Amino acid sequence: MSENSLGQPIPHDEEAVVIVGSGAGGGTLAYELTAKGIPCVVLEAGPYLKPEDYENDEWAAFNQMAWLDNRTASGSFRVARDFPNLPAWIVKAVGGSTTHWSGATPRFRAYEFQTRTYYGEIEGANLLDWPITLDDLAPYYDRAEIAIGSTHRHGRPALPANNNYKVFANGAEKIGYRFYATGPYGTNAEPYDGRPASVQDGFNFQGDKSTAKWSTAVREIPRALETGKLDLRPESQAVQVTHDAQGRANAVLYLDKDGNLHRQAARIVCVAGNSIESPRLLLMSASALHPDGLANSSGQLGRNYMRHTTGSVYARFDRPVRMYRGETMAGIVADEARQDTSRGFAGGYYMETLSLGPAFLAAFVDPGSWGPGYTEVLDAYENTAGLWIVGEDMPQETNRVTLNTALKDQWGLPAPDVHFDDHPNDVAMREHGYSRADLMYEAVGAVGTHHTPPYPATHNLGTCRMSARPEDGVVDKWGQAHDVPGLFVSDGSVMTTGAAANPTLTIVALAIRQAERIADQLGKGEL
Repeated sequence: MSENSLGQPIPHDEEAVVIVGSGAGGGTLAYELTAKGIPCVVLEAGPYLKPEDYENDEWAAFNQMAWLDNRTASGSFRVARDFPNLPAWIVKAVGGSTTHWSGATPRFRAYEFQTRTYYGEIEGANLLDWPITLDDLAPYYDRAEIAIGSTHRHGRPALPANNNYKVFANGAEKIGYRFYATGPYGTNAEPYDGRPASVQDGFNFQGDKSTAKWSTAVREIPRALETGKLDLRPESQAVQVTHDAQGRANAVLYLDKDGNLHRQAARIVCVAGNSIESPRLLLMSASALHPDGLANSSGQLGRNYMRHTTGSVYARFDRPVRMYRGETMAGIVADEARQDTSRGFAGGYYMETLSLGPAFLAAFVDPGSWGPGYTEVLDAYENTAGLWIVGEDMPQETNRVTLNTALKDQWGLPAPDVHFDDHPNDVAMREHGYSRADLMYEAVGAVGTHHTPPYPATHNLGTCRMSARPEDGVVDKWGQAHDVPGLFVSDGSVMTTGAAANPTLTIVALAIRQAERIADQLGKGEL
């Protein structure tokens, strides 16, 4: 074997599992497979940033980490107006958006795997029960929580409360909420698994220099490299998945940082580029056998895009809160994460503490606004507490990722267009969340609150959804394409519905489960 640029052995082409993407799904899959002795090649579009590389400045770090290739947003959702070229706030680097995530690790609830059964028919929503249940995923949730080091789980201690959380929790208690805590989170309260305890530094949306927060760049990728079975190729943009005459996936074509085209032969291909890049790659991989895109016999590829129902509330007080001290997301209220249609909507939502720096608050608090109301929010920064609403949005066939052939990226390839319209259920949920947040803050003396519209998405879900029947989705219960042998999808795009919980824990659990399946089938010669 020769060595790659990182000094790691390069597996023989015919032996390699090729994984596109190194985030929660791809990075976990790479580690789980290489730990079982299975050679893998990981193609990552972004650079390999190390903790010491992260910029300690919001905008500099954003430009260093964010996926800023050409993209467009369309539809009636406000992001298309405010940020037409930035539908998603995700990372282009080794580790993907696990280097940017808040760290929240709630599990999905049993009913959220069976929304068609529990919610019934909701006009305009393309609801479908998952082909798996909570019981199927529960042991993998355990393994994911142990890998991540989730607080409040498996004997892991809780993070200490910061001021932002204390205001939040006191308000929750006063209005009768019962289920609130400083986690579960994937940031260490004490040293664990080779990572240090949090120093309560906050703002690790910009990358965590201390490594107290879990990411695949900190844990899974380095450990996979140590096995000698991983060939990690940063700055490698996948552009096509190919198949043989029988229709079996057999290679990935990719561009290196200089634009040179390479072909990596594959034993199997696992696409884990997130819910925008994964369908984009499969749509660009159309062939005579698959004229509408690879794995798209159902016509569902790219459809049912979800981004969670979100919004933020910032409350002003007459005394300092200093929300920026401590962890960015320091606590969760779970009381509204339930199925209760008496509130006027199906599904539920969480409220989670949130802090932005002055620059990001100015950019996101009310894009396009100005005048006394806007400056009042900024002037009160020291005295401000903040939270984020995150809940289940309805899958809709018309919410989708397509190829924008009128706009090219830096490689001359069609940019993805992300089309999204809020469902009435989403709007009702967001308004309910705003009102409950107002009550929480008013109960502890807020002198004013401000409702911030949704940011560019960090939770991108759907577009390659799981389904029991091939005509209803793109992949089966293991994430394997219904109509392309040897092709798997390994990220949040496989989610049949989005649930209320932050998705990273579920993506990791699904990847661990998928790796077990792939290893078993490879061992039996069935793949």
